[in-house]
Amino acid sequence: MQLGEAFVGSGTEAAHINTVLGERDGPVGTAWATALATPREGHVAFVVIAQPNVPVQPMTLFVNKATIANDAHATITWGAAQLGVASGVVDAVAEGLVAQDDLLQLALIVAVWVDPAAADADAVYANNRAATLAALRHGQRTRVEFDELLALRDTPLNGYYTPPSRR
Repeated sequence: MQLGEAFVGSGTEAAHINTVLGERDGPVGTAWATALATPREGHVAFVVIAQPNVPVQPMTLFVNKATIANDAHATITWGAAQLGVASGVVDAVAEGLVAQDDLLQLALIVAVWVDPAAADADAVYANNRAATLAALRHGQRTRVEFDELLALRDTPLNGYYTPPSRR
């Protein structure tokens, strides 16, 4: 199983992606099917497509991390963000991060943050495409060195908060 994470962009159009890639007949496949079969209000997982009736490979499940707030948020999530994820997955396959021979044996879950205030669909698409590819790259790293984490402990940073030590 490969676990990945990436943050790309800034402001309301930023993308924060988490990925879980693994065998269809293993725990990832079970989680994939369970998530698809158990929607929750505001969080309906769905299959990622490159075009209508053309799902990306490996079969990819889009799981929104933000509750759908309104029609505009739904449109940008299911439109630009979903297509950005699709393109990022295809980019990862083209780059060799996911072997073409393994596509039918793998399942991918992509948890996606789309800010309810996001308005620029092109930026949402581009950021989700880049973040999906980056998360899949990061998933191939077997580990982060502890020294690297220690070096960051007094200077943490993410896209939503800058602690006083970094200002």
